[in-house]
Amino acid sequence: MVGRILGVVSTSLLFSAFESWLIAEHNKRNFEQQWLSLTFSKDVFLGNGLVAILSGLFVNLLVDTFSLGPVAPFDAAASFLAIGMAIILATWSENYGDPSDSKDLLTQFKVASIAIASDEKIALLGAIQSLFEGSMYTFVFLWTPALSPNDEEIPHGFIFATFMLASMLGSSLAARLMAHSSPRVESYMQIVFLVSGASLLFPIITSVLVTLSKAKSEGMPLTSCIQLLGFCVFEACVGIFWPSIMKMRSQYIPEEARSTIMNFFRIPLNIFVCVVLYNVHAFPITIMFGMCSIFLFVASILQRRLMIISDKPKAEEDWIPMKDRNSETEPLNL
Repeated sequence: MVGRILGVVSTSLLFSAFESWLIAEHNKRNFEQQWLSLTFSKDVFLGNGLVAILSGLFVNLLVDTFSLGPVAPFDAAASFLAIGMAIILATWSENYGDPSDSKDLLTQFKVASIAIASDEKIALLGAIQSLFEGSMYTFVFLWTPALSPNDEEIPHGFIFATFMLASMLGSSLAARLMAHSSPRVESYMQIVFLVSGASLLFPIITSVLVTLSKAKSEGMPLTSCIQLLGFCVFEACVGIFWPSIMKMRSQYIPEEARSTIMNFFRIPLNIFVCVVLYNVHAFPITIMFGMCSIFLFVASILQRRLMIISDKPKAEEDWIPMKDRNSETEPLNL
């Protein structure tokens, strides 16, 4: 539980502080807004994809080849984080924000609450983020027992590397989609959530169509291979999700409260993950995957609502009553 609490803090920093710094620095240097989409896609493709593949192969080497135990990947991760900290301290410029706008923690949460309550787009975006990431983090803990139902020996490092390869393909697809004005992010993400929800139904489908054997088999059973295909599709959706949600956050969340609002929605997310982990043995694994699928389908519905209300201001500007247009373009005849 202590490890999970520390993981929550570090994950919140990882997925809020650096993104806020990047957007603020990007705007400070007057770079083109389109470059943000390119940066986000490269972040997922190279950082969450290529580096993660190498990490999966490396930790598989540490655990299986060198027999250093299951804690070795955490020690290796801490070492690389220390190296990254040294590089950032030496090469990155600090960004403290507007010094005249300094607020204490309570005031920051108050400002974030007001922004969420007053803007439906922010509330929808936060709910979508919580639903998808809640399903994603639950999947992280469920895929191992799903692929080895009878405690079969499976190559965790290589499977993780396969997942990250699928995520890279997804981020590459997202980069191509965001490079064009159509379809918009708000539009294609509806389909992404539907596909991701369907992909997590594979464990339920295999349990219904295939009789599961209780005997321990050599390697991965057939049902696990089918589920692995669905999990790779889900990881590809994760690869599309990250740069796309980053772009939407840069559009809808105000810069002065971006980090606070992003972390605000991680509170229910992490409570949900802790509840799931605490009750992971209380429900069949198919029920857990079914619940994640429902969350993703709900996220698709909320995404459609976000697309509709984001189109409203533009539509209202484009539509002007005919009599008003005539009064603007023609002189009034008395």
